[in-house]
Amino acid sequence: MADAVERGGAGGHAGVIGGGGRLGAVRILLWALAAVLGVRQAAAVLRVPPGEWLGGLDLPGSPPGPLYGSGQFSGTPFAGLVLKPLAGFAAPSLEVAWTCVTLLLVAAVGLVAARALPDPVPRRTALLAAPALVALMMASLPVREAASPGQTAVLPVLLVLLAVFRVPGGRPAGFLAGLAAALQPALLLFAPLLWLTGRRPAARAAAATFAGATALSWASLPRDSWTYWVEYLAGTGLGAAPDALANQSLHGALLRLGLSGPGEIALALALAAAVAWTGLRRAVRYARDGQLLLAVAVTGCVAVAVSPAGWRHQLLWVLLAVAGKVGRRAADRRVWPVAVVLAVSLPSAVLLPNLAALAPVRDNVLLLAALAAACAVPFLPRSSPYWRRPVPTAYAEPADARWSRIPLLPFWRRVNSRPNLLLELLLIRVGYSIYSHIRAAAPTSRSLAEGNGGQILRTERALGIDIEHAVNRAVVDTPWLEAFFNFYYTSFHFVVPLTILAVLYWRRPADYRWARASLGLATVLALAGFWLYPLAPPRLMPGLGFVDTVHGVQDLANPSYGAMTAISNQYAAMPSLHFGWSLWCGTVIVVLAPRGWQKLLGALHPLITVCAIVATANHWVLDAVGGAAVVAAGFGLVHVLSGPRGLKAAVPGQRRTAADADAPDADAPDADAPDPVRTPARSGRP
Repeated sequence: MADAVERGGAGGHAGVIGGGGRLGAVRILLWALAAVLGVRQAAAVLRVPPGEWLGGLDLPGSPPGPLYGSGQFSGTPFAGLVLKPLAGFAAPSLEVAWTCVTLLLVAAVGLVAARALPDPVPRRTALLAAPALVALMMASLPVREAASPGQTAVLPVLLVLLAVFRVPGGRPAGFLAGLAAALQPALLLFAPLLWLTGRRPAARAAAATFAGATALSWASLPRDSWTYWVEYLAGTGLGAAPDALANQSLHGALLRLGLSGPGEIALALALAAAVAWTGLRRAVRYARDGQLLLAVAVTGCVAVAVSPAGWRHQLLWVLLAVAGKVGRRAADRRVWPVAVVLAVSLPSAVLLPNLAALAPVRDNVLLLAALAAACAVPFLPRSSPYWRRPVPTAYAEPADARWSRIPLLPFWRRVNSRPNLLLELLLIRVGYSIYSHIRAAAPTSRSLAEGNGGQILRTERALGIDIEHAVNRAVVDTPWLEAFFNFYYTSFHFVVPLTILAVLYWRRPADYRWARASLGLATVLALAGFWLYPLAPPRLMPGLGFVDTVHGVQDLANPSYGAMTAISNQYAAMPSLHFGWSLWCGTVIVVLAPRGWQKLLGALHPLITVCAIVATANHWVLDAVGGAAVVAAGFGLVHVLSGPRGLKAAVPGQRRTAADADAPDADAPDADAPDPVRTPARSGRP
């Protein structure tokens, strides 16, 4: 294992401490971002009332008292023994010191982990790994929860990393690993890892240190030790109920599924044994392969998963698992890091919709990420030819700038190959969730929205296009037409765009990227409109006589305007994305559909949609004009950034024709290509 440490990057690339040009500037920006996130985290923690600091210890002062009297403290008796003297310190100074030390520990974890990346490490990675990792950890859910008063989850991670990578010799390293296990018992799994990778003195020292620290806590706090180890079975149920969402262990997941009793305990033990066996074998294999940081991350994920109570703030190991490489294609290398960062940074409600069928996944996102890292993700060995040279991504032929003053961005290159499906689904889901949150957070001042509504109505009257009331009354007086427009308004807004994206992804991947980028940019521009111009739709304008055919009669004397207003921001109306997305659908179909009847259906969709949004009193005519403007801007920005649609990958010696430019690229060379050593890389960078 000592050889693995040397190969694993404990020296080599760590000496690169400076950089020039753009890399140096990016490095400074990343450190600045990490500092800002740290300050934000510190400000959030310091807002905790002084009386709640270390309140979970249930110790009003220095005299002895029960650690688990309130049931809030979830640490080991040894951790309580270490923290007990802190209860006598003054609250303000203790708050500041605790917060600063916790954030410094996070920075230390990032620095040690970045220096432990397996060689060879590119210069860019060596320069940017530490600040990028520290920034990600500062924004992660485990660190945000671990920085709360009385938590010590970051310290065991740092102790293990120091034991494995920075402390020479067996016994000192084992002492640190044993201290980590005394604070978090499941980390005793690192003793078998040390033993199986050839560091047996360190393994023995780790086990002896854990036993000694536990014996010391039994001697000093016998009642608390009995409560923790016997009554609560290694802390299960302390701090929160065993089936609480914060318990991201196999035991907690089984309890949330409704299992209980001896059967649940037997199943939990069987699953824990299988995960420990599989994960430790993989960790040993990665350590012998020179990927020691990945081995440590896998073992940490196993430890939290098999623990009776594996809290969210203990799952920082998942983020360290990004050290592993997954996928033979360059386009696939981003999937695992993106999935991990999203899982540890965003609430589960953002990652998955609120559907009952998805509850088992949504409630256990961090656990599933840990289990995937420990048992399932096929990390590449360093002996693989794809480790250093993955199958290159096929880029389109470089395009000239649309205007001389607006050059194509160097990093925005047209890719012809089909993107990774998992990455696309993750980004689409997270993007839509962020869009929904921003839309809901847009200004909702009733007086401002109604004033803007009056302004829109006066403008339409001046232009002679104020047809909303006449159309709305005509539809209300025609029941079958009202039913048709209500159905069209509520049914096709999401179904048609998602169907078009799915068809393009499967049949025309290069055009999928073009269409997806234009839709995303148009939606971002629409969010700016929601913020800058809150607008009351016709159905929420008092005294004008509009009938809300979709949502029912609205009580305009009630500021909540009924149930629908509680669900979403009803003043996010300008521009109309109902019409904008339909116009995007129609444009894509008209441009790409091979048959005339398909183009006709595509052209009819935005026409019917604009009739529906006006007839149901959900939008003004000018809202549709705003929707058309943002969609046109979205297509225009993609044209400026990426060049014309449909460019094929540049092949040396081959001339590109107009027919080639419009042909679908279903069989992209980015699929399962031959050995990358024999495949020349294509570069499409302008």
